[in-house]
Amino acid sequence: MDVVREYVLLGLRFDRLSEGFVDAYTGDPALRRQVDDEPRPLPAALGAQARSLLAELPASGLAADRVDFLRAQLTGLECSARKLAGDDVSFVDEVEAYFGVRISLGDPADYAAAHARLDALLPGSGDLATRYAAYRATDECPPERLEAIVRELSGALRERVRTGYGLPEGETVEYQIVTDQPWSGFNYYLGGMRSRVAINADLPHRLSQLPHLVAHESYPGHHTEHCRKERGLVGAGGRLEHTVFLVNTPECLVAEGLADLGIPATVGAGWGPWAQELYADLRLPFDGHLAEQVSVAVHGLDRARQDAALLLHDRGRSADEVVEFLRRWMLVPEKRARQSLRFLSHPLWRAYTSTYVEGYRLLSDWLAARPAGQPVGERFVRLLDEPLTPSRLTAELAA
Repeated sequence: MDVVREYVLLGLRFDRLSEGFVDAYTGDPALRRQVDDEPRPLPAALGAQARSLLAELPASGLAADRVDFLRAQLTGLECSARKLAGDDVSFVDEVEAYFGVRISLGDPADYAAAHARLDALLPGSGDLATRYAAYRATDECPPERLEAIVRELSGALRERVRTGYGLPEGETVEYQIVTDQPWSGFNYYLGGMRSRVAINADLPHRLSQLPHLVAHESYPGHHTEHCRKERGLVGAGGRLEHTVFLVNTPECLVAEGLADLGIPATVGAGWGPWAQELYADLRLPFDGHLAEQVSVAVHGLDRARQDAALLLHDRGRSADEVVEFLRRWMLVPEKRARQSLRFLSHPLWRAYTSTYVEGYRLLSDWLAARPAGQPVGERFVRLLDEPLTPSRLTAELAA
C-alpha cells in the first residue's frame, strides 16, 4: 500500500463531507478528480481508512519523522470521522485527538491580573471596560484605508522575511477585503508560491493588531510556511503528504502557533515604534510604545477564548452565558463577543481556537528554550521548514 498516496486521498475525501476541511491542496489534480468522481463517502468508511493507514505506518518504510507526522495527522482524521458519524466524543478528547494537546480551563485570577496591568496603563477615568473601549476606538483603522494599510504592512514585513529567512523566487500574495465570515483573516494558499489573503471587514480592525494579522497570514506566517514547505519538503524532498493541508489536525496547531509568533520572529521587541514609524508615513496617528505595552499587559487573556469553547461544548453553558463570559474577561463589546461565538459554534471551527491558544503557548516555550546564543530566527526557521508535530516539540522541550 502507498500510505502517503492513500493519506492524501483520505484527506481530500473529508472535504466531500465537510467543505473547507481541505485548507489547501497543491498536489496531483488527478487525485482531486478521482475523489470528486467517487460517490460521497460515509464517515464510518473514512474512519476505517484512517485506522487502516495507522496500522500500516510501522511497516511503511518511511523515515521516522514522516511516520510521526502521518500518525498525528491520521489520529486527528480518525476522530473527525467519528464526529461526522455522530459518535459521542467529549470536547476535551476531540481537541486532544485533533491537535495533540490536552486542554483545561484557565485561572480567572490570571485574567484579573491582566486586567490590573491594563488598568494601570490606560489613561482616562471610568471603569476599565469603558477606558479600554475608548482606547480601542482611538486605535481603529479607518475602514476606507484598510486595504492600503494592509499592503503597506505586507511590503515592509516581506522585505524583513526576504532578507532574514529567504523567500522562493516569484512568491506573491493577493489581498482581498471580504465580509460575512467567522474569522478576521484567512490565507488561501493556491500553490505555486501564491496566496490569496482575505481580510474580513465586518468588524473594526485596529492599527495595533494589523501588523500581527499581516504577519500571521503572510510574512512570516501561513504564506511563508506554505511556500518554503512546497519548495523544500515537497519539491526537493518528494514528501507528498505536504501537498494537502487539513483542518482539525496537529499540523494546524503548529501552523497557527508559528503564525502568531510572526512579529516576534521578524521585528521583535520594539515592534510598536516600528509600526508607528510606518504609520507616520501614511499620516496615521499611532502610539506604538503604548500599543506594545498594552499587548504585554493583556498577554494570556486569549486563553479566555478557549475557556469559552470549553464552557459552550464541555460544560453546557448557554450562548448568552458564553457571550457574557467573553465580554467580562476579554473586555470586548457584545458584537465582538458574538462574532467569537459564531466561530466557536461553527461545525468545522468549533475546536479550532485551541490551535491559537495552545499553539502560541507551546511554540513560545519552545523558542524560548533554544540553546544559549542561538538567534530566534535560526530556531524559528525550523518551524517553517520541518514537519514538526506538537508531540515532537513537547519532547524537545522536555529534553
